[in-house]
Formats: sequence, structure tokens, C-alpha cells
Amino acid sequence: MSDTNTLSLDELKRRLWAACDTFRGVLDPSEYKDFILVMLFLKYVSDVWEAHAAEARARYGEDEERVRRRLERERFFLPADATFGTLYAARDTDNIGERINVALQAIEDTNRAKLEGVFRGVDFNSESKLGATRERNRRLKMLLEDFHSLDLSPDRVSEDALGEGYIYLVERFASDAGKKAGEFYTPSQVSKLLARLVDPQPGARIYDPTCGSGSLLLRAAEVVEAKGSRDFSLWGQEVNGATWSLARLNMFLHGRDGARLEWGDTLNEPKLVEGNALLKFGAVLANPPFSLDKWGAERAGEDRFGRYARGVPPKSKADYAFILHMIESALPQVGRIGVIAPHGVLFRGGAEGRIRRTLIEENLLDAVVGLPAQLFPSTGIPVAMLIFDRARERGGARAEANDVMFVDSSRDFRPGRRQNVLEEAHMDRIVATVQARAAVERYARPVPITEIAENDFNLNIPRYVSSAEATEAVDLAAVEADIQRLEAELAEVRAKMKQHLRELGVV
Repeated sequence: MSDTNTLSLDELKRRLWAACDTFRGVLDPSEYKDFILVMLFLKYVSDVWEAHAAEARARYGEDEERVRRRLERERFFLPADATFGTLYAARDTDNIGERINVALQAIEDTNRAKLEGVFRGVDFNSESKLGATRERNRRLKMLLEDFHSLDLSPDRVSEDALGEGYIYLVERFASDAGKKAGEFYTPSQVSKLLARLVDPQPGARIYDPTCGSGSLLLRAAEVVEAKGSRDFSLWGQEVNGATWSLARLNMFLHGRDGARLEWGDTLNEPKLVEGNALLKFGAVLANPPFSLDKWGAERAGEDRFGRYARGVPPKSKADYAFILHMIESALPQVGRIGVIAPHGVLFRGGAEGRIRRTLIEENLLDAVVGLPAQLFPSTGIPVAMLIFDRARERGGARAEANDVMFVDSSRDFRPGRRQNVLEEAHMDRIVATVQARAAVERYARPVPITEIAENDFNLNIPRYVSSAEATEAVDLAAVEADIQRLEAELAEVRAKMKQHLRELGVV
């Protein structure tokens, strides 16, 4: 594969974003993203299929049986009438939306073990989303023509570039979708930071109970691969069916076909279970919906997995419900947990305060990292990362740990037009500081658990790390001398002014 024939990631991103013009301004990005990303997947599997079919025919000639057997070993098998090329040839037909739906269903049926249900949330024949027949056909024809000019065959685009192109689109959609984006995306720099802080090890099962489009799991996989290992597995659950579909497509485009992602409500119906127990994982990380209301607190007391033995979180805020689920999903004495949460989890009282106290007394909390504001498209508030480590509990390798590492990185960011950005240098500093567990003036401090207890288990970061700039000591004697000098000068000026007024006959 020569460099001149390879489509660069930048060019791929440009071409993919240009394809969105078909819908931009007509539909909300949170709606048209599904059509774009499904079409990207269809074009990719079609181009790979056709390239491999050409190789098989070049090898086996007219022996169609051998060609067929060779193609049956592909990652995905495409029926003859369900390829992108077939749909492109039919782009001028009056029922092109229906044809696309039929093709996607055929692909799903033929690859049921991998793709069952993955296209169920996308309707290319939807009048409510794509308009009446004539307008819908016009838009779909343009979409097919946009992707027709994009060659995604293996000798043109690497799997890594294609996966990054997919993430790029999701990130752009999230930026444009604003508050709705929180349902399906965690900004890539935040995902990378949390994955590095959790630091999954080779051999780990990695789990995200609110996996969205899957970006956190993919970044965690990169952390393991950076250690020179591909020995890990990815697991997740997502409550939104359309987002779950995007996550599965994301895994396929990144070559993570073995990822097991389930669809369902993690708090009320966890799917990754064995009998009456939750599956256990070496690394658990998530960006749950902030302060979710009506999460199922009324049924928490009957939870068969014992997740709320430390207390039931308030019914209007599910933050600690997700945290407790994550802790119980981690391997005892081994698992490491990282969660993104609003600052309220650090100091709110009541049931949350009691749960927080218990987690600290059990020695599970390892670090608290305060992040800058405006990192997310869904909220402008600053958020925190909480790192728990079950290796700190009795019998674990870190059972002797007796402090919590606090980091205030709220000032470390590059300002952006819509969102602030964590740069690599900011992430490197945070990770190095947590690992070193050394005090850094106005930035970080390891705080003994005894001191946290004295503060009634309040984790509000400014209680432990002051970010105020140091001020010079004030010389009170010099200040008093200056005041006396200024008062004498003022008296002299007043006397001269009074003399001038007398001379003028004013007084």
C-alpha cells in the first residue's frame, strides 16, 4: 500500500463532515447522526467486501463455489442486493428509503450473531425525520452520492483511521447537539484522562455500565495496548437503544468485534450477571448521566445484587447509585474504578453523605481530581473524577494506604469557542501527580483520611488544596508611616488652598 494511495485521516475527516451537509440545518445533529454513521458503516463493509471478493475471484477464477466459501469467512457477509453499490445504482428510484431499510435488515439477518438489532433504531424511510417522499428521496440520493465518492477499501483507509474518523464524527455531532450530546458522547480528552487514571492492566476485563457510543472503552483498550498487550476484553451496557447501536458500530469500525455490549437499564436491569451476582471486572469506568432523577430508588431496597448495602441514594440523584454499582462490579481486592461526576457528590449531605463516609472508611477512595469547567457539550459546570481502588481494601495489595490524593486542575485548559480543551500536557501532569502522590503547591496534596474525617468526610477540593495565589507579607509599620506622610501632605495642600482663596476674596 503506497502512501500516495492512502486516504489521510485529515482528508477522511473532511470528506465525512462534508457528507453531513445533506442534513445540516434540516435535522438536529442528535437525529441525523444515526443516518450518517450507519451509512458510513454500510459503505465501509461494502468496500471491504468488494475488495476481498475481487481478490477471491482473481485467485479462484470461475470457481464460484470456492469464491463463495472464501467470502463466507469474512467478518460480515453481504447479500448481493444489500451492498452500497446496489443501493447507489438504485438512487433514483422512488422507494430508495425503503430499499435502504430492506438492505440493512438483510445484512442484519445474515450476520445475526454480530449485528442483531444494530439497525433497529434507524429508519431511512421516515417521513417525520426525512420529509415527504420527494424531499426524502432527494436527500437520500445526495447522501449516497456523497459516500459513493469516498473509497473506504482496505488499501485506501486503515482500520485505525476509519475508527478515528467515526469518533471524529461523533465528537462533531456532540459539539453541535449541545445538551443532547451527553446521552451518547464523552469528549475524547476526558475519556483518555479517565482511562489513564484507571490504568487497566493486561488480562483485564474492562467495563463501562453507561457506555454511550463506546469511547471510554476504546480509550481504555488503548491504555492496555500501549503496554504492549492485546490481552483484554471490553464489556458495557447502554440504556438508549440508538446509542447502543452506535456503540456496537463503533466497536466494529475499530476492529473490536469481540466487545460485549448489552442494551438495558444498568441500575434496574443489569445484563452482565452470573446467576445472582454481578460479573466482576478488573477495570470499571464510566461517565454516568449527572444527577439522574427517578432512577429506581423505590426498588433499591430489594436489589438482589446487594449494591445498596451502604445506603440508598436519594431518588432524585442517581450519582451514588452508579458509583455503588461500579464498585460492586469491580473485582474484590483488585478492581480499579473511575467515574466522572458533578461536584455535588463531594459534599452533599443526607444519604449521599452517609454513603460517602462509608466508602472512605472502607479505604476505597484513592483520588479526587477536579476538572475545568466547560469541557462537556452537555454542561458548562466543572466536574470531578473520583478514583476508587479495591486493592486498598483489607487483603488487597494497597491495604496500607491511608490517604486520598486531591488534585485541582480547574485552571489547566486551553480555551475553546464552545468547549474548553484538556491538552496532552494537562493530562500528563494530572496522571503523573496522582501516581507520585506528592504535594504540589496550589495544585495537589495527599490528604490523610484522618483529616478528611475531621472535616466530616466532606471532599470539597478547596478544603484541602488552596489554589489562591500567595501574597506578599504586609509591613504594617511602613504602611502607617505612609499614611502619616500622606496626611501631612494633605494638610499642607489644604492650607495653601485656603490662603489662595483668601487672596481672591472668596473666604
